[in-house]
Amino acid sequence: MTTGSNEPKSRYLQYLEIVTGSLEEKKRYRQYKARIKQLPENYRIAVEALERYLMHFGPVDGAGAMEMYDDLAELFEQGAADGTPIRDIFGEDPVEFVEAFVANYPLGQCRTRERNRFTSAVERAAGENTTTKDRTDR
Repeated sequence: MTTGSNEPKSRYLQYLEIVTGSLEEKKRYRQYKARIKQLPENYRIAVEALERYLMHFGPVDGAGAMEMYDDLAELFEQGAADGTPIRDIFGEDPVEFVEAFVANYPLGQCRTRERNRFTSAVERAAGENTTTKDRTDR
């Protein structure tokens, strides 16, 4: 383990990160929250609602989640800068938007694959799916 300056981390920092998680990821999360706080109110409300949804249904690991949140902040910062209406960002179905957004990240792809396997298994069990197909492609 090394610090940002390529020096070895102290045993204390190593232990602390084992207990609390990556300090770098915590720093990135604080930076993300500061970026969101700078958005106009309607964009901030939309991002906070999306963030709440992602806390329940999105990737939960530090690095994957932070990559997603950074991209989310960038999307809404660009939308605010361009004056893009909130509905144009989300489309008609906000859940469809967030599911497509999450599917672009590793843990989201895994969840999508498992959701499709589950759906296919239920279809087969109900006798509705008689053709064979790769249930991981969707």
